[in-house]
Amino acid sequence: MERPSHAGLRHLALNARRLDEMKNFYVDLLGFAIEWEPDPDNIYLSSGIDNLALHRAARSSGQDAAPGDSVLDHLGLIVHTADDVDRWAAFLEGHGVVIETKPRTHRDGARSCYFRDPDGNRVQIIHHPPISDRV
Repeated sequence: MERPSHAGLRHLALNARRLDEMKNFYVDLLGFAIEWEPDPDNIYLSSGIDNLALHRAARSSGQDAAPGDSVLDHLGLIVHTADDVDRWAAFLEGHGVVIETKPRTHRDGARSCYFRDPDGNRVQIIHHPPISDRV
């Protein structure tokens, strides 16, 4: 099977220990726009051609991270169509990669799947309509 294409690394999700401060930092200082706030624990930002997700960390007390904790939730490769997500999942499975979360459509209309790289980082293949059509 031929490897499908993608439009690059344009999505990052962080576990935010100080969600409100992170929101203010990225919006007020760095100029990101709020794309969507579906609930008090999740904020999705964009500069227009990317997507930064801020998820409230389980421990949001402001403490420093413990050894082994990571603020990285996952990184995402943007694809042009929803069908590309399914093509990538099939391609990766055909090469022995375990798909942890099978392709599914999210509540915002995005479609994605998840797997891990050799170091254990979660990687998402995602069709995200607000930016997939721009890249």
